Amino acid sequence: MIDWLRPPADPQRRERGQAAVETALVLPLIMAVVLALVQVGLLVRDHILVVHAAREAVRAAAVAPTTEAAAAAAISATQLDPSRLEVDTEGSRTTGGLLRVTVRYRPKLSVPIVGRLFPAATIQESLTVRVE
Repeated sequence: MIDWLRPPADPQRRERGQAAVETALVLPLIMAVVLALVQVGLLVRDHILVVHAAREAVRAAAVAPTTEAAAAAAISATQLDPSRLEVDTEGSRTTGGLLRVTVRYRPKLSVPIVGRLFPAATIQESLTVRVE
């Protein structure tokens, strides 16, 4: 009888490569999940930075109720990309009036492979302050 047709005497010898095959099949899925979690973490970080930028912008707008002052404060408060950051103000600019500041940011989906699976979104935060 030919050797490769004969079953091996040791049953574990037949299953020796099974773990390698299972790892090769499951590893891409595990890596995709890990990369997706990294991308979600980056989006959460950007959201926290947008909230912080909006708070700084509304503080600046309370003292100097201009869009330029709010935008400068939002840009200097965080390390967000200024070309992707937009600041708008609306409302009363007189003392005692309410001024609403809206900060919008288009995050860069930078994680390879899974970044394309996430839709292009805009993170937005709006706060209202009484002008001093």
